[in-house]
Amino acid sequence: MFSIDLTAGNLLLLLSVLVFIAVLSNKIGTKFGVPSMLVFLIVGMLAGQDGLGLKFANLHLAEFVCHMGMTVILLQGGLETEMHETRPVLRQGVLLSTVGVLLTIAITGTFIYFVVGHSIGGVAITIAGAMLVAAVLSSTDSTAVFSILRSKRLQLREHLGPMLELESGSNDPMAYASTIILVKLINGVDLTIYHLPHWATGLAVVLILAYQLAMGFLVGYLVGRFAKWLFPKIGLNSSPLISILVLSLAFFANGFGSLVGGNGLLALYVAAIVIGNSPTLPQKKEVFKFFDGMSWLSQLIMVLLLGVLARPSHIPPVLLPALLIGLFLIFVARPAAVFLALLPYRKLPARAKLFVSWVGLKGAGPILFALYTVVHELGGSTEIFNIVLVITLLSLLFQGMTLPIVAKWLNLSIDEDPEVETFGLDLPEEMGMMRDHIVGEAELAAGETLRDLHLPHGIRVIMVKRGDRFLVPHGSMKLELKDHLLIMMGETDD
Repeated sequence: MFSIDLTAGNLLLLLSVLVFIAVLSNKIGTKFGVPSMLVFLIVGMLAGQDGLGLKFANLHLAEFVCHMGMTVILLQGGLETEMHETRPVLRQGVLLSTVGVLLTIAITGTFIYFVVGHSIGGVAITIAGAMLVAAVLSSTDSTAVFSILRSKRLQLREHLGPMLELESGSNDPMAYASTIILVKLINGVDLTIYHLPHWATGLAVVLILAYQLAMGFLVGYLVGRFAKWLFPKIGLNSSPLISILVLSLAFFANGFGSLVGGNGLLALYVAAIVIGNSPTLPQKKEVFKFFDGMSWLSQLIMVLLLGVLARPSHIPPVLLPALLIGLFLIFVARPAAVFLALLPYRKLPARAKLFVSWVGLKGAGPILFALYTVVHELGGSTEIFNIVLVITLLSLLFQGMTLPIVAKWLNLSIDEDPEVETFGLDLPEEMGMMRDHIVGEAELAAGETLRDLHLPHGIRVIMVKRGDRFLVPHGSMKLELKDHLLIMMGETDD
């Protein structure tokens, strides 16, 4: 067993080895439909104190790194949230991320206190402690949802894709705020604000949550509007600098939102949505690619760190209650919260609500929230962390690996067109739509040359790939079977 100081110069070497192993392991896991997060988490656990013996001593720095990773993931998710797709399900998504979270906390917390027992792993559990465990587990983890839905290219009916991404992006802040408030309540911090008597603590909590959400939304919206005004004024042409500017604005929204008592994560997410949908954002495609890479790196590092922090040898005392809580959360609490929150939307089919219930994925978010209780030295925090770790593994294994299967079983998945092979070319979207086509016997029967294809007006072949060769097309070029044609469809001046 050995201990590593996170500030030591060998940290980069250590992380490089872990990241290298995680990436290669993920390649293998993808073939078997294993979620990336699960692979990264297992690699981290194997390298941790109960595996190779790696021990992190600085929990505060670990929490900071993981919190930064979550902000980058939320930023990327917000930037790529297309409002024209999200608007039809905006109310449903907001209800799930607010009312749905509170219902999940109430239902799961009640189950933990009255059914699981007043003691878990030898640690006494109060009603506030039971609600804290439920709050940590209440959100649909944005990291897991964004990763699985996008990596598996899962297209869903009933606008479920935008609804789930909106919910997962906006309910992490709600769960985090609930966790912080309950930690303060358990630690004896006075929450009876606004001159309320002590018996009105519950009302105080509701008012605090409402204020945090309202202020977080307002700050995020204002920062996003400022960015929309700023972009054409400064006229930046460098996509890396534009990306860094967007990053600084998002971090400002997070920091300033927290400074004025709002929810910083929500402020960042709202600002990212406004910026991502702004027509004034220059080089949008390049900026999105930058943050896509940043999001993957953040996800990888934070999940690896959380895996290293885990102690599998400490899990047995809480294994049974953790499994009971996890199964109740998956099959009872989450479905009940979803169906109750979406009760006003009777036109939404029951099978769609059932699928939304199944996408109650846990991931790095709940583990990070549990780490918050450890850092603040809350009684029983180690047991909470281990419970959340077990439930996260259960969720990723049980739900994460079956999402495409369940979507198909409920007749909610849409067969997506295969990804376009662009042969490494990166062309602006404004030029038109790109498609690739493989030459078959039917085309050659009509004629051997490119001219014989008789392509409609506005369609041009801009590249031909033949084996490992790339050829510039011309009308008299003789085509061969299985040639790959890169086709551009757009406006012309003729």
